[in-house]
Amino acid sequence: MNERRIIPRWQINRQAKVKLEGADSFVDCNIRDINLKGLQICLGLKLQKDSFLKLCISLAEDYILDIETWVVWHKTIGGSNTYGLYFTRIKDNDKEKIYRFVYKFCPEQIKRQYWQDTIIEKKGGEVMQSPSFEDKRIFERFSTRLPLKFLDLYSNKEGRGETLDISAKGIGLVANAELEAQVPLELWLEIPDTGEPLYARGKVVWSEMLEENKCRLGVNLEKANLMGLGRALRTI
Repeated sequence: MNERRIIPRWQINRQAKVKLEGADSFVDCNIRDINLKGLQICLGLKLQKDSFLKLCISLAEDYILDIETWVVWHKTIGGSNTYGLYFTRIKDNDKEKIYRFVYKFCPEQIKRQYWQDTIIEKKGGEVMQSPSFEDKRIFERFSTRLPLKFLDLYSNKEGRGETLDISAKGIGLVANAELEAQVPLELWLEIPDTGEPLYARGKVVWSEMLEENKCRLGVNLEKANLMGLGRALRTI
């Protein structure tokens, strides 16, 4: 299945400046990509993973964002610290600034989004437009195998499965039962640490039968338990 995002990730790769709450001045950074839910940032500062931060980011003059974020993941790429930040609080006017910034400085990203958001098909000599499949991924999805159990809230039937990947707002998994799109679920992930199972609620956004009693699912989480997901990511 082709994976795309409901909220597009704009690959901007531009120099910017960031100031943490309590800091006296801005420091240089590079914004690799951004959307209305988060961004990927490279900078010299070390940020604590699985923590909340208040930031002021200057994308350019007149494009300054005051946001609250969660540090979802960290990698060292080319000697630089690269982080995935999820916006836990962002004002509507800052969302508008992001869109206007991309439209002004990276217009090719907006054009690419327009064409990717529409699939042109020929059927019986007729040209048709249909919306593309998109997933709910915000940041990079991490592959991890964790056993889980779930409860189908429509039928009240329990099932078991295993995660394939996990991100800040979604889980890919294989279940031992067929589940249709839009089915609400309660899930309990078994994390190999000393804590309790990670509880989450979500909704099936797509499903695909692999074989009898084996169904692959994409689940969008109702509310990301960011502290809990941090536990899961530390098992990778």
